[in-house]
Amino acid sequence: MVDLGQKIQGFTAPAHPAGTVLEGRYVRLEPLEAEAHAGDLYRAFAVDDRLWDYLGYGPFPGAATYHRWVKDHEASQDPVFLALRNRATGHCGGVASFLRIDRPNGVIEVGHICIAPEMQKTRAATEAMFLMMQWAFAAGYRRYEWKCNALNMPSRRAAQRFGFSYEGVFRQHMIVKGHNRDTAWFSVIDKEWPALREAFNAWLAPANFGADGQQREKLSDLTRLTRPARDPAL
Repeated sequence: MVDLGQKIQGFTAPAHPAGTVLEGRYVRLEPLEAEAHAGDLYRAFAVDDRLWDYLGYGPFPGAATYHRWVKDHEASQDPVFLALRNRATGHCGGVASFLRIDRPNGVIEVGHICIAPEMQKTRAATEAMFLMMQWAFAAGYRRYEWKCNALNMPSRRAAQRFGFSYEGVFRQHMIVKGHNRDTAWFSVIDKEWPALREAFNAWLAPANFGADGQQREKLSDLTRLTRPARDPAL
């Protein structure tokens, strides 16, 4: 008898994320719209052109150009772009997306992540990644992916911090802005999610932060046991 792998029973294709709004304690994720978000996002992004180094577009020479880019992508069904609004300030400080949405196989990816300096290393930014992952597994996806340029060490560190398991590097995977891109692959699968969800909830809890706002426990320490494979480059 040939082993064909685990038999999958009772699986139905999960929902598409179009139109999704995600509410957290620190952040609200809203479907990206040019009129609602482009001006605020351009203000936040314009302080550092290096934000676009590993993305396939940008930097943008002016607010009008960025507004047009958002207008051209706001109705996209894959990727599905979301604006990250910091609930403490009311301002948008980042963009992320669901992409490579493979409903028949229950696979979805998070990407196109661009976080402005004002939102970097904040509870709002971490909660945004948690909320997107939580939505995906609650919707019935079996696999949640993170991919990045293999040279993008901050992104690789972020994947590890968020509990993604390292799966390897696809060599000469893409040409981006005229440069070769080797792509590092990471994933979380559904059976890992319950323990990972508890790690995020423990880190995001107000009790995990002192009066000075400093964390008491690191998220990377909380997610370490949920991560089957560590990135050897880190």
